Formats: sequence, C-alpha cells, structure tokens
Amino acid sequence: MNRELIVMPEDGPQPLLDPILNAKESLRIKMFVFSAPEFIAATIDAQKRGVKVRVMLNPARRSGESDNEETRKILLEGGVEVIDSNPHFDMTHEKSAVVDDRLAIVQSLNWETKNLTKTRDYAIITTHRHEVQEVADCFDADWERKHFGMNENGHMIWCKGNARERIAHLIDNAKETLWLQNERYQDQVIIERIVRAAVRGVKVHVMARPPHTLKIDKMIEGVGGMRLMRDVGCHVHRLNEHRLHGKLIVADGERAILGSINLSPGTFESRRELAIETRDEAILTRLTHLMHHDWQHSEALDLSDEGLIAEMKKHDKGAAVDALVLDGNGKKH
Repeated sequence: MNRELIVMPEDGPQPLLDPILNAKESLRIKMFVFSAPEFIAATIDAQKRGVKVRVMLNPARRSGESDNEETRKILLEGGVEVIDSNPHFDMTHEKSAVVDDRLAIVQSLNWETKNLTKTRDYAIITTHRHEVQEVADCFDADWERKHFGMNENGHMIWCKGNARERIAHLIDNAKETLWLQNERYQDQVIIERIVRAAVRGVKVHVMARPPHTLKIDKMIEGVGGMRLMRDVGCHVHRLNEHRLHGKLIVADGERAILGSINLSPGTFESRRELAIETRDEAILTRLTHLMHHDWQHSEALDLSDEGLIAEMKKHDKGAAVDALVLDGNGKKH
C-alpha cells in the first residue's frame, strides 16, 4: 500500500490517465469540471470494455454557468452512466476517482486541459485500503442521495464535515515552518490560526492568487485576510511561473494536506470537497523542494492601497476599487 504524488504541470496527465486506461472492473468519477478529451475518451473506452463506469458532474457554478454539458452529452452517447452531483450541496467541488476499489485519486485539479498543462496543481494516488474505501463510500452515498456519515476514525478530509478542524489542527501544531498555496484566504477561523502560528514564531510562507483575480463581492475579505497575515510577519507572494490553482499546506516539512479545499467559509460550510493528509517521507521531500522552487519563482504581493489600485486599473477592474472602499488617492473613504 502506498501513495504517489502527482505535480502539475511537470508530471503531465499520463500518471492520472493510466489508472483509467487500466481499469478492469469499476470506475467512479466525481468531477467539478470534466472536459479534457483524453480523459473523456479513456472513460468511454473503459465502459466499452466492460468496466462499470459511473460519473458525477457538478451541474453549474455559483454564477449558473455550466462547464460539463458537452461532456455529459458525449459520455451518455458513449454508454456511460452520468448524473448531477448531490443537490444537498451548493456545489460539488471535489475532484476524485476510484478505480477497481483498488486505488483512489484525490486532486486539486479538474480534468480540463488548462489544469493538466498550465496550472500549479496536485494529486495523490493512494492504494491505502481505508482511504480508497472512504472515497468510494462517499461516492456511493452521493450517488444514492444518502447521508455520508464520517466516523471518528475517518482518514480523509471532507466538506461539509471535518475539514476546518483538520486544517486548523495541522496549522496549530506547526512548530517551525508553514508553507501554504491556495487561491484565496477568506475563512476567519483559518486566518486566525495562521496569524497565531506566525505570532508564536512559525515562519509562514503564503502563496496566493493576485487580488485582481478575486470576485468583486469577495474582494474585501480576500484582501483583508492577506493583509492580516502580512501584518504579523507572514510572507505573502504570488506565483510567477504558473497560474496557482493548487490547494496545499505543508507543516514543518513533515505533514501535508492537499485536495480541492479553498480556504473560504462557503467551502467549509456548504460544498462537497475532499482532501488527503500525508506524512510520507518521499512525498514531503518532493513537496518541500517544490515549495522552495516556487518561492524562488514568485514575488511579494503589493497589498498597499496604492498597489491594489494600480493592479485593479492595470487589469481593468475599476469596480473592484469601489469594492475595496478606496478612492483614487489610495485612501479609505
């Protein structure tokens, strides 16, 4: 039994595609966005060779936009059983697959071309029996629209469920270093934990998406969270080499959590999400090396009023300036 780390874009799609191509009995896929042609073809091919294939797709984003209609049509025409994800959740942002009840894939990336080739993203393939079973059990519960009950000995990290507690626990127990990569930092409970870590002397490196990429209605809390962390000594950077899409926390080079979970209240409270924690030495060694590499290819975010206004204007986000309650001179109204 083991776990394998996949890093995008360096590792490419093949390590994730191979388990689908080699499936023999069953294939469960739960995906937020599923549009990569090679994964669609591999899924249909599995169905044609007698694999029992079931696919759950998130029906729409918060905006109402649907990413999966064309894929749904193609899969159905290929004989694949496809349904919407569980309507109990505002959104299913989980990206996972279970192959032959033998291995599970837990990802930050969608099966879409840009996440497979351009964004900084992560996946773990696990063959640990209890982890595979837990992902499969949740899939079956969501498929049947039944409650998925996590027991006290559960191993995976779920929303809604134990995610906020598990992530807070990881941060609270960090002694020397914390490396975080996430698109946004908006959940006050998690931000408080990060701030406390910095105050007690943990060296905190935060990688975030630039503020202009935040939705306007989330601008204040997103920028405010980053400013709070910066003000207590956290280093807050943006990645230059790739577009950041991964969701990763590494504590003391000894423990890591990665998966689909953004650090926002809505994620924890109303969405279906999945992450995995690992202490595998080989995985932590690679992640630590990668964190340093990405940090060397990053730059500090300018979170001053003047810097934010300049960034918003550069990216034609005039409305965002109003959302930040700033005037043209970089002063608060």
